[in-house]
Amino acid sequence: MENILKVNKIEKYYGSRSSLTKAIDNLSFDVDKGEFVAIMGASGSGKTTLLNCISTIDHVTSGHIYVDGVDITKLKGNDLNKFRREELGFIFQDFNLLDTLTAYENIALALSIQGVKSEEIDKRVKRVAGELDIREILNKYPYQMSGGQKQRVASARAIITKPKLVLADEPTGALDSKSSRMLLERFNYLNEAMNATILMVTHDAFTASYASRVIFIKDGKIFKEIRKGRDSRKEFFDKIIDIVTLLGGDLNNAL
Repeated sequence: MENILKVNKIEKYYGSRSSLTKAIDNLSFDVDKGEFVAIMGASGSGKTTLLNCISTIDHVTSGHIYVDGVDITKLKGNDLNKFRREELGFIFQDFNLLDTLTAYENIALALSIQGVKSEEIDKRVKRVAGELDIREILNKYPYQMSGGQKQRVASARAIITKPKLVLADEPTGALDSKSSRMLLERFNYLNEAMNATILMVTHDAFTASYASRVIFIKDGKIFKEIRKGRDSRKEFFDKIIDIVTLLGGDLNNAL
C-alpha cells in the first residue's frame, strides 16, 4: 500500500522549563492511502494535540510528520500555506461554513482560490454534491440547513480539492443520531468508492466503528490499535467497547 501519512517519534511539550507538560510522548504510526482511521482517547489524552500537529495548526517539539513523503514539520511561509490549501481537507465539529455564502459557494471557494476555471468548478461541485446527496440544497444558505446538511456541505468542501488527507475533528459532535449515521455512511462511501484517506478524531465509540482501524491514545502514547478486517460494524463496535473497558474510567464519557 502507498503510505500517505507517517508520524515518526513525535513529542509535544507545553509550558515553561519550570512547568512542562508532555502532551505527546514519542508517538509513531502510519496511514496508508485509502484508509479510514479513527483516533480515540479521553479528554487530555493528546488526541486533539496530535490532530493539530498533523494539520499544521500546531508544531511538534521533536520528531517528524510526513504527508505523501513531504516532511511537513519543516514547511514554512508560502510553502506551508500551499500545503494546507492543496493537500489537506478539514472537517470541523462546528462546520465552519461562511454564513454569507450558499452551499454551492462554500464548496466552490477552495477551487476559486486555486484559480480553477468556472466550468470545471461547476462540474466538480455538482459531482461531489451528488456523492454526498446535497444537490437539492446547493442554493441554500447555512441558516436554511439542518446540522446534518451543514456537515455534508463541509465534507464536500473538504474533499473538493482532492486532498491527500482528510482530517475530521469530532465530525458528529454537533449532530443528532440520525444525522450522525447519515454522515458516517457518506464517509464510508467517500472512503470506499472515492478512495479518500480519512483520519478522524472522536470520543464516540459508535462513530469510531465506521472506521477500518481505531488507534487509542492514552497519556500521549498509543495504548492499543485494532482493525476491522472482516468484522461487521456491530462486531467492531463491540471490540471498541472492550478496549474502552480495558482503559477503565479514562473513556467512560466516550460512550
